[in-house]
Amino acid sequence: MEKHLLYGNEAIARGAYEAGVRVCSAYPGTPSTEVFENLTKYGDDLYCEWAPNEKVAVEVAYGASIAGVRSLAAMKHVGVNVAADPIFTAAYNGVNGGFVIISADDPSMHSSQNEQDNRNYARAAKIAMVEPSDSQECLDFMHTAYEISERFDMPVLFRTTTRIAHSKSIVTFGEREEHKAKEYARNVRKFVSTPANAYANRAKLEENMKKLEEYACDCPLNVAEMKGGKIGVVTASIAYQYAKDAFPEDTSFLKLGLTNPLPIELIRGFAKKVDKLYVIEELDGFMEEQMKAAGIECVGKELIGDMYELNPQILKERLFGEKAASVELDVKPVPRPPVLCPGCPHRGFFYTISRHKNAVVAGDIGCYTLGAAAPLSALDSCVCMGGGFTVAMGMAKAFERSGVKDKKVFGIMGDSTFFHSGMTGAAEIIYNKGEVIPVVLDNSITGMTGHQDNPGSGYTLQGDVAEKIRIEDVLASIGYEKVIIVDPQDLKAMEKAVEEAMASEVPAAIITRRPCVLIKRIKHDIGLCEVDAQKCIGCKMCLKVGCPAVMVHEGKAHIDAAQCIGCTVCAQVCPKGAISRRER
Repeated sequence: MEKHLLYGNEAIARGAYEAGVRVCSAYPGTPSTEVFENLTKYGDDLYCEWAPNEKVAVEVAYGASIAGVRSLAAMKHVGVNVAADPIFTAAYNGVNGGFVIISADDPSMHSSQNEQDNRNYARAAKIAMVEPSDSQECLDFMHTAYEISERFDMPVLFRTTTRIAHSKSIVTFGEREEHKAKEYARNVRKFVSTPANAYANRAKLEENMKKLEEYACDCPLNVAEMKGGKIGVVTASIAYQYAKDAFPEDTSFLKLGLTNPLPIELIRGFAKKVDKLYVIEELDGFMEEQMKAAGIECVGKELIGDMYELNPQILKERLFGEKAASVELDVKPVPRPPVLCPGCPHRGFFYTISRHKNAVVAGDIGCYTLGAAAPLSALDSCVCMGGGFTVAMGMAKAFERSGVKDKKVFGIMGDSTFFHSGMTGAAEIIYNKGEVIPVVLDNSITGMTGHQDNPGSGYTLQGDVAEKIRIEDVLASIGYEKVIIVDPQDLKAMEKAVEEAMASEVPAAIITRRPCVLIKRIKHDIGLCEVDAQKCIGCKMCLKVGCPAVMVHEGKAHIDAAQCIGCTVCAQVCPKGAISRRER
């Protein structure tokens, strides 16, 4: 059989294809994004899309399940917060076609604002949860996840982590299983969530969970590897790989792939076969707490902790006091502070707003979060997707009630975030008369997750031309009488836009519009800025724009030709005209 070296996300996409999935919807978010980017390979056999947000993605996929086909939704861990409403109700209602939801967790917060443990969602929502430990299991477990969903009439949470999603291992492909769509039949009792129906569905869900727990105790995803009776380890997901490296060779393992509901009786039987039982899991004591509540003695979090990623070295040190041998190298890593890319269109706005000391700026999730970094230092807060406008609203109302009159509040977000959850915030400001200037930093793409399309880009996930929703039209329809569109790399125009919005007597909003230079389908005007050393006085004003291509060498400004794209923001702030642009 054909073998391939695949990332976990690639294998999940292949597994969904082989399992006969027909409708797929997601919102991009690291570390889940590549699942759907790889699903496009199978576009002849299934439909896949970028949804405006995770809630929409789950609702679309669940609608497809109701209509009788296997469906898939995907998101990163914080996206499940957005999608929780339909997930909890779908658990009560049950499914028609199999329905799987991917939650890609991010321990140690490599690209996230928190490291929440979404295993808790499965338990709270009362749905099955499957956790693969390598790429082959990412593929294989997708098949089983759909079987579980249809057999036990519930959604399945398919939980991965960054190390599962972004690590490679050998995968053997199978063939696609075509599942004939179930004939749709209207079922008000099952799918219309009135209180009376939900009341009955609640009891059905509990019954299904009991049956599922019995299945979990004899499930092919939960496997005992008996090597000896001295030490036993209960583990799952990537923690299994770490534990296999850290523990002695004669250690017995109970590797769990179906982790909610937890197979307590299976664990109890395994515990009786070993002298000492460890529970190895990242983040929360999800399994450990349930095991101890069931009277199963075990060791876990008191030694390994409940924060950040694990690895074999950490386990060896914390469990057995073994420090890994290390070699000191006379080599220092190249510093790479988090900073906006050279030529980033957001830089002009942040430089401009940072000069207004009375400005309070509520930020948001995306590339523009980097506006908080020195030397721009332009953000006062960053909470969640869409929070830029609504947090700004709260701050403005607090200043109003506290008698603070010397602050001007701006709320910022990108174009993708605006469509994700910014439109309701924009409506909130208008509806409740907020003294807030909303700013949409429109770079025509979903930038930080790797340049995925959105409703404002004019293209779908599969590359088809789509209706391009105009942000200015949306803002105007909500009630913003003055919508200022500006090229943020023109600093004079940017300053004028900010001043005009601040002075406006009618509701005003700003759209900074310039495509991200990394969008491949756009032909960009790439140039190179150069420094005239004779004119440069070493004042370092150019450093205040925070461009990594601009530095000081021997007391004079210097521009790294390998990084510069010729945006001229640095040239515009130079008081001596020492920086100029030439064509490459």
